[in-house]
Parts: sequence; structure tokens; C-alpha cells
Amino acid sequence: MTLARLSTLLATCLVMFACRPAVQEKPCYVWIDGPGNFKYYGNSRENIAEDCRRIADMGFTDIIVDVRPTGGNVLFKSSVAPQLTFVPRLINGEVKLQERTADFDYLEAFIASGHEAGLRVHAAVNTMVGAWRVGDYQTGMLYDHPELRDWCTVDNTPSGLINQMDDPDSKGARFLDPANPEVQDFLLTMLGELASYPGLDGVVLDRCRYDDYALDAGYTEVARKAFAEYIGEEPSEWPVFPERGQIFLEGDPTPLQKQWLTFRCQVIHDFVAKAAATVHAASPDIRFGVYVGAWFSEYYRSGVNWTSPEYDLAREEPTYAWADAAYQQTGFADLLDMIFLGAYTPAEDIHGDKEWTMEGFAKLGRKRLCGKTPFACGPDVGNPEGFQGGGRQDVIPEIVRTMRTAADGLFVFDLCHIRMYDYWDAFREGIKE
Repeated sequence: MTLARLSTLLATCLVMFACRPAVQEKPCYVWIDGPGNFKYYGNSRENIAEDCRRIADMGFTDIIVDVRPTGGNVLFKSSVAPQLTFVPRLINGEVKLQERTADFDYLEAFIASGHEAGLRVHAAVNTMVGAWRVGDYQTGMLYDHPELRDWCTVDNTPSGLINQMDDPDSKGARFLDPANPEVQDFLLTMLGELASYPGLDGVVLDRCRYDDYALDAGYTEVARKAFAEYIGEEPSEWPVFPERGQIFLEGDPTPLQKQWLTFRCQVIHDFVAKAAATVHAASPDIRFGVYVGAWFSEYYRSGVNWTSPEYDLAREEPTYAWADAAYQQTGFADLLDMIFLGAYTPAEDIHGDKEWTMEGFAKLGRKRLCGKTPFACGPDVGNPEGFQGGGRQDVIPEIVRTMRTAADGLFVFDLCHIRMYDYWDAFREGIKE
């Protein structure tokens, strides 16, 4: 081989390697729920450090630490949000309080231990919530500060329009009114403080939506005035969906109902835009994301359109045949650095192309995001059918392989289930194979 030919060959090889895209790591995220892990971490830096090492040893690259559970109190330094000092748990029909007596900075401890273990650390907040009811026990920000009761959402119940704080039949989270400017200002201040944490890698919004997958939520007086301004006149019906407790659309919505559905999504879209700007202003290098349920065909009930605004809803989604250009433009995926899709199916429903299979959720997620927003997708390994009670080490490696192939990364809820059911080795096998 002549020197000239060798030089030409080397130059060709260099061009080939230069043009080859760098191998991108597919991240593996595990969620660390606040209440579910509170008794292990609330008073123990040592437990935090030990489990960060175990998480990294499994092969996970990222942790998402819940620092604002549904009660609205927080596990980081904030000038506006009250501190979380106990978590109520319903045990054998009786409420028990798990108290936090330690004074170390919970989030800072995860950042320090996570980074030492080689993990990226993201902080998650339950967003549009402010109180929690466990059995007959009530706790959280809105109960501690009754002057904020008007921040709470109003539902169209069998008893009529009622503030959730006054509804004896409403269980679980008490939702805030996303259309209330005071609510938004409070949350944005809190998010700015959170994003300012030294070393924090990301901020993730959870429950950034209207109350629980139903069409009966959001009927505050503040929302009525904002909706009237949005449509340019007083709404001819209020509530817009008069049937009380309506959960699903039954046929095409009326023109007013379509406007109301679009308005709610626009409220969430605009808040996400403000939140992204706030987080990035506080820390330009931090990543900003949102968790959503992957079952998009039903997500109009939550006032959320998590797709790309480029996605043709009316053409691609049978349940959104009524969606017009205004609704399509409420898609907020383009505002995010990352999105997390909960593929919360039964344990046996791993493979497929449709919703309510893990693989199907991921494939449809990629389509709905138009390839523009990195997404991680994965299961709840503690609550759906087939996962209750543990003992599913057999399916976990296949779930990991499937999610890492179909999505841009693996997402798992929750660490407390990995610990409870001793899934450490099963995840290590799946991730490191």
C-alpha cells in the first residue's frame, strides 16, 4: 500500500468516525416518594447515603426525590412553603404519625450522597395540591392556613358546587385552583427557591393538573372570571359540564365545553411555561421536566395536553376528534427538557403497540412527542394488578429491557417497592446485562 493510499484511507476513517454520532447513554430514573420512604430517610442521613450507593450499584443513573408531597409541606428550604415534620399513615384502620425530628437538610443530603455515588439528583414537587386527607385525618398547608381556603378547587358534586375543603366525601389530596394567580405566584416562588439549590440536576413537576381525571373540577369564581375573559363573554352554562360527577366525555363536547376543555389545558400550558422560565432563571443549567400518566387518550379529563404542539390530535387520536387548532397548541412538550411517562399497567402487560401495555405506552409516547422531547417511561412496581405483594422478580429484567428499547430512558416508581420486595438484584440484572 502506498503512502498516499494509506493517507487517503486514514482520512476516510477519520471522517467516518467524526460523522458517527456519539453513543448516548439511556438514563435510568428511580422515583423516591416522600411519604413512602419517610420513615427510612426523614431522620437518617446514613440511610440516604447507603441507599444512594445501592441505587447506583443497581445501574440507575438518576434519582427523583419527592420534596413536596401532596399535603403541600416541603422537605427543602423555602421562605414560602411550610416544612414537612410528619407524615400520617393509615395502619390497620388507625392513623399513625411518622415524625421527623432531625434538622439536617433533606434535599441537600440526597444531593451530596447521590453525587458521591455517581447519581444525578432531581427534585420533584406535587404541584397543584395543598392538603391531604387520610381516613378522617386532615393535614397539610390548607388546613394549617385556613385563610388560604379560596386557593382550593371547587368541584361539581352531587350536592352542587363545593370547595373541596368543605366536601366530607372527598378523600386524598386537596387540589389547588390552577387558574388562581395567587396559587401560581406561590408555586413559582417556591420553584425558584428549589431550583437555586447548589448541585441540583433537575426539577420535576408532578400533579401539575386539575383534580383527578374528572370533568367536574375547577369551578372556582376566579376560574369563572378567567374563562369569561378567555371566551370574551360570560359562559352560558356554569358549571360547563352540568352532569355532576361526570368523568368521561359522552359524545362530542358542545362548543362551550370544547372551550372549557381548551381553557383548562391553556392554564396548565401557561403555568408550565412560567415554571420552566423560573427554574432556568434560577439555575440556567438545571433540567426541567414533568411527570404525566402515559394514558393520553384519557388525559383531557385532567386539563393536560402533554403532547408536542406539532402533533395532529384530531387526526391521530380517536378520542380527540373534536380537538381544534387551539386545543392542539396547548401541548407543552416543547417547553420541557425531559418528560416522564408512567406506564402503570398490570405486571403481565409488558409487550404491545397500544395503550395499557408498557411497550405500547412508550411507542405512543414517542409518536405523541414527535421525537422532540426526551422521555423516560416505565412501571409502578408496587400497586397495579400483579405487582401487589411483591414476588415479581421474574418480569423486572424484561420490563427494563423493553422500556430501554422503546423509550429514551427507564423510569421506575418507586424505591420503597424495590426495598419492600427486595428487587435490588432483579433491577441490577435488567440494567447491567
